Amino acid sequence: MLPALYLLPVTLGDTAIYAVLPAYNCEVIRAIRHFIVEDVRSARRFLKKVDREIDIDALTFYPLNKHTSPEAISDYLKPLLAGESMGVISEAGCPAVADPGADVVAIAQRKNLKVVPLVGPSSIILSVMASGFNGQSFAFHGYLPIEPAERAKRLKQLEQRIYNEQQTQLFIETPYRNNKMVEDILHNCRPQTRLCIAANITCEGEYIRTKTVKEWQGHTPDLSKIPCIFLLYK
Repeated sequence: MLPALYLLPVTLGDTAIYAVLPAYNCEVIRAIRHFIVEDVRSARRFLKKVDREIDIDALTFYPLNKHTSPEAISDYLKPLLAGESMGVISEAGCPAVADPGADVVAIAQRKNLKVVPLVGPSSIILSVMASGFNGQSFAFHGYLPIEPAERAKRLKQLEQRIYNEQQTQLFIETPYRNNKMVEDILHNCRPQTRLCIAANITCEGEYIRTKTVKEWQGHTPDLSKIPCIFLLYK
């Protein structure tokens, strides 16, 4: 295995490893001793899920979040510069996509270090696939504003892009505020605009449905505390 910064996808929930990750990913993970991770505890749990025989205490973990300085991130790459492979692990899904892992990848690229993305589940890609919306032009916006007036304004802006640019719009919300997000979408978007609600992707209780705003009225599911992504299209 060539020394590289391996981007290691994680299951999106309590899903069996074999159901969403190739066996090759597990081979790569077993060969790595240095991991740059969004959360050390969840990364340790994930690695034990991959292989119970992995000696967690023999591994080195480097925490990476929005508070980690660029200088610290650069120092994290010293093992890779010395010829040892490293892995990047997100909290869930694919590292460096809507994830602080992008910062370490950017530094690795500037240093001309080899970066290898491995195959795994991405809620963004999977939801686009299952929505029936435009998969050639789409944009992910992360979290929308919390303040009601600003959120309403943002929803209308995204909806306008649907009709002007034929571009699918995606965004997420903190799970305990999902139901309020649906309420705001139905209140602010046009009746004919289509909304796809994709929840628990690849997990037990997976729910992916596309309907118009008008069709959703009075028929929305309870999405509280469920990982969810929302998509809008015309």
